[in-house]
Order: sequence, then C-alpha cells, then structure tokens
Amino acid sequence: MINWGKKLPTYLVGDYQLTATVIFTALFAVLFTVLCAPFHQDFAWFAIGATKGLGFTAIFFLIVLILVSISKRTMCVTGRRRTLTYAEYIIWNILEIIVISALYTFFTMEGEKLGIIDSFGEAPISMFIRAMEQCIIIIGVPYLISGMYFALMDKNNTIRLMNYSTVVSDEIVVPKDEKKITLFDNSGALKLSIRSSSLFYIESDDNYIIVWYTDGQDMLKKYMLRCRLKTIEESFADSSLVRCHRKYIVNTEKIKVLRKEKDGYILELENESIPPISISKTYEEKILSIIHQFPAD
Repeated sequence: MINWGKKLPTYLVGDYQLTATVIFTALFAVLFTVLCAPFHQDFAWFAIGATKGLGFTAIFFLIVLILVSISKRTMCVTGRRRTLTYAEYIIWNILEIIVISALYTFFTMEGEKLGIIDSFGEAPISMFIRAMEQCIIIIGVPYLISGMYFALMDKNNTIRLMNYSTVVSDEIVVPKDEKKITLFDNSGALKLSIRSSSLFYIESDDNYIIVWYTDGQDMLKKYMLRCRLKTIEESFADSSLVRCHRKYIVNTEKIKVLRKEKDGYILELENESIPPISISKTYEEKILSIIHQFPAD
C-alpha cells in the first residue's frame, strides 16, 4: 500500500534519472508505435511510410517530447527546492498523460480539416478517452520500468557504512577504529574508505560531494566524487554523520564549539583549518538535541 503523503525518494527526481526516463520513454513510444500502428485502429493516423501523415506524426512526437522534457525539468527543479510526495509525483504524471491526450485529440481534429486524417466522424471526447488509454501504456509502462530500475540502482549504489570487525590484522584495533565509512559514486564504484574518526564533514557541490578528512599524518585532505548529499544523509541516518545545512553534513564526534550568533548557530570543528560551518533553521533543532546529549566536560 502506497503512503500517498510519504516523501518521494530523491532518486526518482534527480536530473540524471529524469533525463534517462525521458529518453527511454521516447524510444519505447517510437518502438511501440512502429510495431502497433500498422495493425491497430487506435493508431489510425500515425504513419510510418512516405506519406503526408509521416510529417504530421513526426511533429506530434516532437511536440510531445518537448512537453515531457519541460515537465521533467520542472519536476527536477521543484524536487531540489522541496521534497515531493508520492501523491504529487503520481498526479504530475497523470497531468502529463492528460495534456498529451488532449494534444492528440487536437492533432486528430486539425488533421481531419487538412484532409490528412480520417476520423470517421468520431467524437472528440471519444478520441480523448482512446488517447488516454494508449498513453497509459506508452508513457505509464516506461515510467514504471524506469522507477523500478532506479530504485534497484539506488539500493546497489548507495553509500554504505561498513563494520570491519571481522578483518584479520596484526594491529591492535580499538572498537572506534573498526568503523569504516565506505563511499561509492553514482555508478556503484568504490571511491573512498576511511575511518569514521578521520572524517570531519562532507560538503555538497552541485551533483558532487567533497569529503573532508585527515590522513595518517593528521593533514586535512579532501576527496570529490559524484554523489548526492541526500544519499549520504539517508545512508548514515543512525551514525555520527548529521545534516546541519543544505550544503553540509558534519561528524558530530568532531564538534568542538557550538556558538550562537546574530544570524543563527555555527559549528566549529576540532581542526582549526576548517572554517565555521553554519546551521540552517531546518536542521537547528536536530543538531541542538544531539549537542545536549554530549557529556559535560
């Protein structure tokens, strides 16, 4: 059962995911039409051969592709500003189908006036309903397949927090050092594995993240990889890594000072070369509740 008010996973509204969905849907629609148009009455005016209807069909598909691309781009931008719900996502896609069906009805009526199409006296409302039925297949099916594919990819490619307690070593390892933070990029490739105690904070840089950590000589280093900060937030929900700003996730074990200033709270970490990190209003309550759990000096 779908919880309609539940927040939509970010992997469904990412720039890459939506672009791939549009391309896959376009290819699916063309293939479906090529295979079905010659044998199905519902595609009566879709022409594949060298006829007047071919240009009419091509224009229709081009306009639909542009409309869907604009719609998905708007969805992507909206998803960055605020988290969409399942209900909003489904309604959005249904509206796309309605608009495309209305466009099909308009093209059919205009094509009949131009003598390109013969609708055999079919009423506009009948055309619209028939178009809706076909759009649910041509658009709904690839949307569903794409969603399932990216859900699987998100599970496989997500950043994981791994425990190396079973690793055999000749060194004495304290429990805290057993925890490793293993970072994978969007393609699922392992990019960085560091101790939790070495990581200070993670910074968002558009579609990339910058991981700030110290090496074996306590020198501050940075590592950039293609990944979403939201993925980290979700993957490390039960760890010491906590979101404090739309651009930052901090390791709460590295917090040295929490200071209240005119524009809000800021954090100072244990490494003096790291500039103060702001806490946005959205995450202020969560950070303060974590700080209050720290033992008093």
